[in-house]
Amino acid sequence: MARLRFRPPGRGGGHLCPARAPLRGEALTAATALAAEPKRWRDLRKRFLSALVLGPTALACIWLGSEPWTMLVAVAAALLSWEWVHLCGYRTRALPGLAVPVAVFAAGTLAVVEHPHAALLLLLALWVVAWWTADRGRDKRGQSAGWLAAGVLYIGLAGIALIELRHDNVAGEVNVLFLFLVVWASDIGAYLAGRLFGGPKLAAAVSPNKTWSGAVGGLAAAMLVGAATAMVLAPDGLARAAAVAAILGVFSQGGDLLESWIKRRFDVKDSSALIPGHGGLLDRLDGVLAAAPVAALLALALGQGQPLWQ
Repeated sequence: MARLRFRPPGRGGGHLCPARAPLRGEALTAATALAAEPKRWRDLRKRFLSALVLGPTALACIWLGSEPWTMLVAVAAALLSWEWVHLCGYRTRALPGLAVPVAVFAAGTLAVVEHPHAALLLLLALWVVAWWTADRGRDKRGQSAGWLAAGVLYIGLAGIALIELRHDNVAGEVNVLFLFLVVWASDIGAYLAGRLFGGPKLAAAVSPNKTWSGAVGGLAAAMLVGAATAMVLAPDGLARAAAVAAILGVFSQGGDLLESWIKRRFDVKDSSALIPGHGGLLDRLDGVLAAAPVAALLALALGQGQPLWQ
């Protein structure tokens, strides 16, 4: 009788009829959707707070000149090297972990004194040395010693690129500013589009949260901001600016995926706990690490004093 209800007279006669089954499926679906809504934006506060600290610091050093910028790059390289060495299971206080920051700083010093080609050659040589000095076999995390040495190239190439870009006395300021604004736009656009539209996964095995809609949104945002930045700084060549921004945006997103893949290899959520509650600097600068060498190569091809989009 629990599943029957009485239909009163005047509405088809007084008799018992089956009661309507409760919409448990719809209720559960609605509840799940409501619960999932806040989770889509659960890391928004983390991103905002880290941008609030890192963004103004970078912009101030770009504007103040090559010397403050070089100091900022040196500090960032030191922190990134520390994170990488610890991620690989070593320590920076002794070899072989010490080889990574030493190699990065030695090559960066040559870049600072305007010897970029020598800096690159030294970086390659010290990459081999770092690999050789690393413990033979496998470290405590089960990764080969080659992972430790890879940090020399991963961090060192980006460091040299950022130094060389800003040391151009004519176009250095606008080129570094263009690079960072495009990378930030790509990251923000990908985040917002991915959370709003969702859809098919971009690389589920590497980063389950990244979607094709996010990739397209990030690329569109990078091109839009690149063209807008060029319009303000040097109005000629807006189409070229959008194209260069698209290239940098693609490499920025590739750097994000690379960092996700590296963390999966080491079975960690964040590269470190350097920023309390917000992960590590590698997590925040993955796009810059990948896009900076591309921007430096383009600047080298164009010659001194030329904006990246002209």
